[in-house]
Amino acid sequence: METFKALLIEKGAGGAVSCSLTHLTPEQLDDGELTIKVHYSSINYKDALAATGVGKVIRRFPCIGGIDLVGEVVASTDSRFNVGTKVIATSFDIGVSHHGGYAELARIPSKWALALPSGLTTFEAMALGTAGFTAALGILRMEANGLKPENGPVVVTGASGGVGGLAVNMLSQLGYHTVALTGKATETDKLLELGASEVMLTSSIDLEKVRPLETGLWSGAVDNVGGRILHWLLATMRQAGTVASIGNAASAELDTTVFPFILRGVSLLGVDSGYMQFPLRAEVWNRLATDLKPRHLAAMTRTIEFEQLPKAFDDFVQGHAKGRTVVKVAS
Repeated sequence: METFKALLIEKGAGGAVSCSLTHLTPEQLDDGELTIKVHYSSINYKDALAATGVGKVIRRFPCIGGIDLVGEVVASTDSRFNVGTKVIATSFDIGVSHHGGYAELARIPSKWALALPSGLTTFEAMALGTAGFTAALGILRMEANGLKPENGPVVVTGASGGVGGLAVNMLSQLGYHTVALTGKATETDKLLELGASEVMLTSSIDLEKVRPLETGLWSGAVDNVGGRILHWLLATMRQAGTVASIGNAASAELDTTVFPFILRGVSLLGVDSGYMQFPLRAEVWNRLATDLKPRHLAAMTRTIEFEQLPKAFDDFVQGHAKGRTVVKVAS
């Protein structure tokens, strides 16, 4: 391959960040043991922040965007990965300070990759991507902390988003009574179709009057929102309940008390999908290929062509995007 197409994120002389499709040569890629012909990538909120410059995500310019990729190894200096092996790579420094998945060709360190598990197609791997990995990691951490369906209801905040919808689908098929919390009443039917036992609107909660401890409602919670919602979750957890903190869509601030922790034994678990190491990373993907594989994955996913990518980020930044978006990179 003499040249390949890539979405390059650059910073201009005045500091403005822009992205555009261009052609590069393999010699312009970063170092790594694996060279991969990319089949698909995906769009995450982090990708949109990086490509538009709205968030200070990129740590070096220029950089090929895309924190997720799946494809076929075309060159390898690591004996664990033969040429022809299909591999997944998500997060770490990909698309942030190392050229990423928005390119027909990628080169990455082999320690960031794993062979595509049996049970997943390359398309399904990117329909899940970092969002699916994050949701599944949160569930695994909660299970390790003792969460079981018989413990009681589990609530998912920000349920209409990509991570939230996947979490709702995964938890429901594991047998949990899953409550989807959303600020979008128009998403009610869709969330019920994804498996939610109930849909609760954020507007039904008076976040200004949350006491340090409220009536215990939840045995578990997956929180994509942060801020006052997370404070409310902690106050409404049952005895020995567990909360997986995944995102900060509303706020990164947390103003709460120690009472849920010292009087109810509540656990607040941090979920770091970006740099979670192996073997847990492989365990999560193996679960995603088996019992955590969402039954409604296709219904939650749309596909765009590579040429459509530069214009696709604004919807994510403005909060209009729904579900998952897969980018078809290979022609």
